[in-house]
Amino acid sequence: MDMQRAGDITEITPSAAIETTRHGWRAKCLQRLVRMALPVPRSFAICSDAVHAIAGGNPVPVSALAGLFDQGDGLVGVRPSAATPDWGGPGTVLNVGINNDSHARLAERIGTQNADAVYLSFVQNYAIHIARLDPDMFAQDGPGALAEALRCYRDETDEEFPQDPCQQLAEVLRSMARAWDGPTARLLRQAKGAPADAPLGLVVQHMALAMGPGLSGSGSIQFIDPVTGIARVTGRFRGQHHGSAVGTGAETLYLTRDPRGMSLEEVAPEIFADLVRFGVAARERLREEMQIEFVVTEGRISIIDAARVKRSSRASVRIAVALADDGVIPRPEAVMRVEPRALADLLHHQVDPRAPRDLIASGINASPGAATGRIVFSAAAAQASAARDEPCVLVRRETVPEDIRGMHASVAVLTERGGTTSHAAVIARGLGLPCIVGASGLTIDGRNRILRAGGRSFREGEVVTIDGTSGEVLAGAAALLEPALDDSFSRLLEWADAAGGIGVRANADTPEDARTARKFTAQGIGLCRTEHMFFDMDRLPAMREMIFADKPADRKLALDRILPMQRQDFIALFEIMAGLPVTIRLFDPPLHEFLPHDREGLRELAESLDLPLSDVTRRVEALSEFNPMLGMRGVRLGITVPEIYEMQARAIFEATVEASRKGDPVVPEIMIPLVSAMREVELVKTRVDAVAAAVRNERRADFTYRLGVMVETPRAALRAGDIAAHSAFLSFGTNDLTQMTYGLSRDDAGRFMGIYVGQRVYAEDPFHILDQDGVGELLLTGAQRARQQKPGITISVCGEHGGNPESIAFCHEAGFDYVSCSPFRVPVARLAAAQSAIRGRLGQRG
Repeated sequence: MDMQRAGDITEITPSAAIETTRHGWRAKCLQRLVRMALPVPRSFAICSDAVHAIAGGNPVPVSALAGLFDQGDGLVGVRPSAATPDWGGPGTVLNVGINNDSHARLAERIGTQNADAVYLSFVQNYAIHIARLDPDMFAQDGPGALAEALRCYRDETDEEFPQDPCQQLAEVLRSMARAWDGPTARLLRQAKGAPADAPLGLVVQHMALAMGPGLSGSGSIQFIDPVTGIARVTGRFRGQHHGSAVGTGAETLYLTRDPRGMSLEEVAPEIFADLVRFGVAARERLREEMQIEFVVTEGRISIIDAARVKRSSRASVRIAVALADDGVIPRPEAVMRVEPRALADLLHHQVDPRAPRDLIASGINASPGAATGRIVFSAAAAQASAARDEPCVLVRRETVPEDIRGMHASVAVLTERGGTTSHAAVIARGLGLPCIVGASGLTIDGRNRILRAGGRSFREGEVVTIDGTSGEVLAGAAALLEPALDDSFSRLLEWADAAGGIGVRANADTPEDARTARKFTAQGIGLCRTEHMFFDMDRLPAMREMIFADKPADRKLALDRILPMQRQDFIALFEIMAGLPVTIRLFDPPLHEFLPHDREGLRELAESLDLPLSDVTRRVEALSEFNPMLGMRGVRLGITVPEIYEMQARAIFEATVEASRKGDPVVPEIMIPLVSAMREVELVKTRVDAVAAAVRNERRADFTYRLGVMVETPRAALRAGDIAAHSAFLSFGTNDLTQMTYGLSRDDAGRFMGIYVGQRVYAEDPFHILDQDGVGELLLTGAQRARQQKPGITISVCGEHGGNPESIAFCHEAGFDYVSCSPFRVPVARLAAAQSAIRGRLGQRG
């Protein structure tokens, strides 16, 4: 087949039919540069179908490209052009076409030494990457290296180095096509999100020579700082550098005036001015911040390539807002330009990507941000460190509820076990602490207080840095960037809110959480987990007395001591949220979590309760369960020990009355956890209604409240129609719902989840991204049945999936009312919600 007639090889001209899907991003970008009348060397695009055919063994007719070898110096370069630049591709091959004859002509113009360098660089590249010969044999440099490389090639192949430019080009194209189809390349691009059969185009371009008399060289220029996004010319110009070939008189110039040395702006102001003009034009026409690759040949500029500037998360926000402010793109497009997860990086300190990293271990990046502190191995040590005003990193095999105080006192958390929804991960995200869980290659010696990782040992008190964004543990104090909650961040989120979309609330357990939620403009609290309040040292003794009480009256007496503190908790939340909805989940965990399990703790408890140690030990053992997550917890505890829920309901209603008198009217939302049957809701509702009536009479005040259910069991989702009859809202707790649907422990699944995802048992970790096929079907079924029973019922998600962009898109499309997530994930959720709304409108218009 004639590739040229079939359109498989197309010259890149303003009117050519160049398509990103067929020819790749680089070919399309070059066409746009040509349309802008920039000085782009003659270029051809080879479509992906042709590349695939070449990889399959079809002939490589290059007659359509032969004319390139008759122009200028007769050299061409071949570059990959995948559909998306992030997918990468085989390495660029330069100086194709050089042979003994062209080398002699080149030597007359630029000197023998420079011509040798150009020829040698191609021979080395061809021998290693095309002919697949031993790289060590072609590592020569300096005088005589060219002759030696040609000799080695002849000795190894029993052939002279190919002199026909068309043959060279055909072999280069074949090698690059086959490299793209190789198993290693497939795995690498799949890791970058590309499909295994992703297409590849190739670009063949006439080469501008970056060596010779006068000002000659190559460089790159961009007009923003890639880390901060601030407008600034960056890049470099390397005189007498032609690809990897370095000529005589080579030097590197700064682009702009710099006290450290000479600059292109000083040496060649007209060339520098042209580059700036090209950059401004590219930004406006391509609607993006571009990095421009250029060559100067004896004072003449050639634009070789341009690509979107690689940027940090903070830079991506600043760039999108600046483009919108300058009228280059509309505001909704600016909102769509920023990856929602990128916002998480702006809320916290980050390890400076320009600084060196001393990596000792890696794990699951459970909570973003970075922090440096001294290693501690217990909550008590963390509190002691905080009291000395010394930042510390809490290192545990896995955290338990008693560790919460230590987490509050730490700047970061590291655990050997756990997954994205483990106790450590959920609490750390709520507190905004950098956190790594399931760290591989980590060994904790708690007795000797030693952390072993990466073949090294670190004692308690030694300094490490936790990079919760990348999941890397670094030795020592790494260089950190400050959070970037600047004007660009605020304005992007304002534009996001204007776009609409599903509502976003925050999971908030403390006044500090609530203030963070307000700072990030959450639309209320979608989940307040009240059990965290009971671990406070002022309340724990009363809680333990309640657990050991044998009679309802004694339990009530102990709980009455907690009541005023619980009431004050809710008053604080109501006042901070200033009339916004607050959803309070009633007590959920099993009682054994509030009891010690070591002998020293049991002895102290026996002394405080004035009971024999044997009695305390027996009671603790009696409360232990084979599977606490499926045992006496949630609504089951509320029904069998009703005094707990009655106390909490009274605290909520008394706080409602008091907060409403001081400020905005409060309509509390009370949520029943772990429901699986309609009768459970009826029983709790009856008791809560009775408490509400009592408080109304005692306080001589009227108020309303909404009672709802946290749907965490598959049965609750399937029976949502029955449950909705007694509920004002249903909120899917997708952490436990995923756990129960899969039969997986969210704390232990991290041990094998990587293998499962790698072997495609699961497409993604279902605790990280909502399983739309299985768990998602339960959500859709539950929502549909609930709305059939009660059309106006509120439907939401309050599990950690509520802060995941893909899961938010699912909830938006399903017509849910809101999602609720950790306070520090609220900005991420707001942006993801806006993007779902914008995509929906674009789809409708389409």
